[in-house]
Amino acid sequence: MKLRQNVRHWAAKRALTLPVVGEKVNDRLVDLHTNVFAGKADADRADERRDHLDDFFDATMDTYVAALEDDFPEAEAREITHIQANFDFYNHGWTEMMEFPADELQAHYDRYEDFFGKYGITISDPLGEFRPAGGIAEALDAREAEDPEHPHAVGGFADDAYVETEDGELVVGGQDEPADVDPSKAPGVDEEQSAD
Repeated sequence: MKLRQNVRHWAAKRALTLPVVGEKVNDRLVDLHTNVFAGKADADRADERRDHLDDFFDATMDTYVAALEDDFPEAEAREITHIQANFDFYNHGWTEMMEFPADELQAHYDRYEDFFGKYGITISDPLGEFRPAGGIAEALDAREAEDPEHPHAVGGFADDAYVETEDGELVVGGQDEPADVDPSKAPGVDEEQSAD
């Protein structure tokens, strides 16, 4: 799929594994993702999905760290979590929130099949072993559409992780991590930072 990658992504990667700071960054990233995807939801449905999205994205932070520990590059570790989210959106019929078309679900799964299999993640169970013991907040399904709409989906990027750099260049697989990453640039470390 197509992602962006900038200094804040690298800072978040570093910060998520630090004590205290990691919790603040985790919480800010959850808020950021919930706000972005709730903003893509049908306006009359966004608020009723927020608790579910908060819990879901909090669980995917653990997936992200596990993927990094399994030696995936930052872009692929992040892509894995976005794929999980798209599985969840599809399962709930929230196709207006999807980042890629539903007909690419299997292709995205297949690319990370070994990782997903290791942790029990499937299209129908997007969190697998990362599902919290207490579960996650329920949310209403919206599966009535026979021909789902994907207004925010970008197709044609199912064969690899495609990263758009700050300069607008499209790089397959992502960029190399800079040597001088400052974890304090991660979302949530300095609450004055804007969400990007």
